Amino acid sequence: MNSELYAQVVAKTNLRYNEQEQRLKVELPVKANIALDTIVRYAKGDAGGHTALLFEDAQGKTHRYSFTELDRLSDQLAKGLRTLAVRRGEPVVVHTGQSPQTAIAHMAIYKLGAIVLTLSQLYGPDTVAYILNDSKARVVITDDSAWGNLRPHRARFTSLEHCIVTGNTVAGEMSFAQCLIDDASELTPVETNADESALLMYTSGSTGMPKGMLHAHRIIHAYRPSLTMVYNLELDKPGQVFWSPADWAWVGGLLDAVLPAWQHGQTVVATRHRFEAEWAFDFMARHGVTHSFMTPTALKRLAEIKQPRERWRLQLRVVCTGGESLPGETVRWAERDLGIVCNEFYGLTEFNHMVGNCRALYPIVPGSMGRAFPGRRVAIIDEHGNEQGDGVVGEIASWRAYDPTLFMGYWGNPGVPEHMRIGGWLRSGDLALRDEHGYFWYQGRNDDLIKSAGYRIGPAEVEDALVKHPQVAEAAVVGRPDAERGAVVVAFVRLVQSAQPSAQLKRELQQFVKDNLAAYKYPREIEFVDSFPLTSSGKIRRAELRARLLASTPH
Repeated sequence: MNSELYAQVVAKTNLRYNEQEQRLKVELPVKANIALDTIVRYAKGDAGGHTALLFEDAQGKTHRYSFTELDRLSDQLAKGLRTLAVRRGEPVVVHTGQSPQTAIAHMAIYKLGAIVLTLSQLYGPDTVAYILNDSKARVVITDDSAWGNLRPHRARFTSLEHCIVTGNTVAGEMSFAQCLIDDASELTPVETNADESALLMYTSGSTGMPKGMLHAHRIIHAYRPSLTMVYNLELDKPGQVFWSPADWAWVGGLLDAVLPAWQHGQTVVATRHRFEAEWAFDFMARHGVTHSFMTPTALKRLAEIKQPRERWRLQLRVVCTGGESLPGETVRWAERDLGIVCNEFYGLTEFNHMVGNCRALYPIVPGSMGRAFPGRRVAIIDEHGNEQGDGVVGEIASWRAYDPTLFMGYWGNPGVPEHMRIGGWLRSGDLALRDEHGYFWYQGRNDDLIKSAGYRIGPAEVEDALVKHPQVAEAAVVGRPDAERGAVVVAFVRLVQSAQPSAQLKRELQQFVKDNLAAYKYPREIEFVDSFPLTSSGKIRRAELRARLLASTPH
């Protein structure tokens, strides 16, 4: 490792050597607020006129917002939310995709000391109803294009009182512009503690419905050293342009791209255009994108384009990636054909950035996950929590006392759940081995959670959606390994007696899940069965179903 450059990580970040504990430690502030530590930080200084956000709309027209403008607009929205009695610690739903409204809403909610509940526009009415009712959210900020399909279900959203809509509204809704209260007085943001709730993200688990995971305002400070590394020590280099095709409702788009860029005074470009490889190259060239977070699936789609540097005048230098295992060949393509640095990192939404790469500091070994980030203690453990030596497959774990990225707990159930703890370790549920050079190598999951194209998909959610169909009696969902997506959703379905299996019914069930759950969660494969293998307690033996799939999957 280059010790001079390694010292730059310490100099550029809040990573410090703790003499008492004799280790590097990520120092976190006592007071923190995501709005004040990003947009407001630059709006009040000499960089106020710098472009914070450039949004390209569906017609290709660009809209620029400076740090000062986003600060002013979020003040106005915060005042509007106050008239709706939005309180400190209350969740407010943001359902506006990649857009200026999302940026404004986030900053306004943080300024009030309220909690941003990120809601993906990919979710169908069943998932939206579950999340709104579980969180008891009173206020939703959305747009007409996404809310249109949900309006017929509003009666199911039992706690919802106010719906703020960008675009066309109907009776009982408020327009986004109407909520921007313009007066001469500046808003005084609430002073929040670093450990105070800021973000509520509902994400899939291996059992049950999605769980709301809470992160505090400190999270952007906890991520700072590792993101400095995965952006190859260029996160604070002046004049950079950041873009991610990842949904801003999830960690990848929001916490790994947008907020760190604004924390360092950089420009973010955004669009709602659906990701396509040729379009993405056009978009990045058009806007001079220099840095990006992309899932491995997005990178693999880009890799299908031959000789991109000969076709586009790209400024792209660094892409960081995570969410699923990155094939070694994709790393080689990124460096050889695209001419960029591609730094992979690994973590969970609950506790993140455990392991990763930084080519400026140490060589990237294609196919590996990288090394443990400084300021962390990461190990391979066995089922009893014993640390394992090099070359032994076990579960990736992070030492709880050293983990600054640790979430606050699930909504309504604070603290780290028991199933994630063993001794002093935080359990990841992922298997890997560490080699003699300190590089980690992913081996697979040890539970039922499906990671597909960077998305976390809980089997129970898909099963719940399928059994709502009148012709389905029972369903079990597992993942099949897939070279492109990491895994694909496969559903085993037992029909009611009056129903007959058919190709048409498969298509109907797939569309049913798309319409009611989320488009990316639908089962790409459906197998009709007469019965399921059961445990002695009557539970479906998913391990046996996975084994059946693995036996039939070409190697």
